[in-house]
Amino acid sequence: MRRFGFAATLLTSVMLVASAALAQTPVVIRGGWIFTATGDQVVRNRGILVRGGLFQVVNGNIAPADTAGARVIALADSDYVLPGLVDVHAHYNMTLGPNGVRADEYTYNPLIFLANGVTTTFPAGEYDPEGMMETRKRIDSGQQIGPRIFNSGPYYGTARRGWNQSWTAEDIYKDVDLWAAQGVRGFKAKGISPAHLKALVERAHMHGLPVTGHLESGFRNSTNARDAVRMGIDRVEHILGGDALDSMKQAYPSWNKVDIKSKEFKDIVALFVSHRTVFDPTITAPVYFGTLQEGFDYWIDERKFFTPAIQEWVKSKPPRKANPMFDSLYWAMRRTTKAFYDAGGLLSLGTDNPSQGEFLAGFSSHRELHALVLAGIPPAAALRIGTINGARALNAGDKLGSIEPGKFADLFIVRGNPLRDIRNTRHVRVVMKSGVVYDPAELLRSAEGKIGGTGNQ
Repeated sequence: MRRFGFAATLLTSVMLVASAALAQTPVVIRGGWIFTATGDQVVRNRGILVRGGLFQVVNGNIAPADTAGARVIALADSDYVLPGLVDVHAHYNMTLGPNGVRADEYTYNPLIFLANGVTTTFPAGEYDPEGMMETRKRIDSGQQIGPRIFNSGPYYGTARRGWNQSWTAEDIYKDVDLWAAQGVRGFKAKGISPAHLKALVERAHMHGLPVTGHLESGFRNSTNARDAVRMGIDRVEHILGGDALDSMKQAYPSWNKVDIKSKEFKDIVALFVSHRTVFDPTITAPVYFGTLQEGFDYWIDERKFFTPAIQEWVKSKPPRKANPMFDSLYWAMRRTTKAFYDAGGLLSLGTDNPSQGEFLAGFSSHRELHALVLAGIPPAAALRIGTINGARALNAGDKLGSIEPGKFADLFIVRGNPLRDIRNTRHVRVVMKSGVVYDPAELLRSAEGKIGGTGNQ
């Protein structure tokens, strides 16, 4: 995994301004248990002190003077403190209504993310990058409530509206320079040719910014992850690729049949591991297009956050049908993700849920954690994948992703031990971002019946 000093310095300065503006009141958290993401266990919480938006004391003794004027949160023995979740494939865009156009919803969606303990998001391709940029600025300045947004800017490749296949490397450079100057913190490629991806990676890295990609088999001048990893791409979404794919066909039909014991599969895993390229499996993503799998129950009915008109539209749709390709892709993702983990590969958590009125990406972060565990990954490792690994994938591991002194105070408190049952992450009682405390129930109430009726959707 690549680290870029310039980007980290810029990111820190921006976040410090936001934190100073928002986190004035010190917070002390006593009791309960804590999972810091620095190890495999939960431990009894002796005390957490947050001041100036940063963790000052973690599981340590807090001097009486430090509690003066502080807000004290007393936890029960059944409460567990976890680092804020980092969703590196956090779509804000949705397609709603019978004539819906896919568009970013950045008015109420941020509330849903934050209420679920998702404190940092990378949208992984934005349909309205200007609007998403303004949203990030409002959140950073305290004018709007929501998670930290690492803007991804527009897609690079055919997923971008108006994408020009005749662009030269120089054209890519100029476009990357434009968005980097506006504060984009990473780029997403989808439907990109090898030549364009090479130029994107080169220029993004010049700015100290990571690149991720939804890649293909090499069919029709698409890019196979094998070649992307050699180019220096930082992260790959969905499938690992390599010679297990037929370069004369689209990727998914081949990947659905991949043999994790084959030389081709082992070779691509070894390539990822040797280059320290992050894999973001998005195991739950195919489920939105096929048969609902374990974990896709409603612990809170997400449909109620949409407007009445959208709710009626959802009810009017034909019954969900099995989709053989996406159903088999889900199981292929489960077995390949576990094999990748066993080989020492670096994983992150991404939801990839452009909602169509049934499920919302903020809730789906918990489904993705559950899917990682169902795949055979231990709960503690799944939590690290969803926290510190994601922060590192965004080149922000020195400031985010774990509960350690000096880091930004991002956490959420749940009822029940997630190492015994990862589904306990769904029971969110308190959320903190940059030292500011939020009531998740109140955040959710403020979004009920609103999504689908705003100008940006």
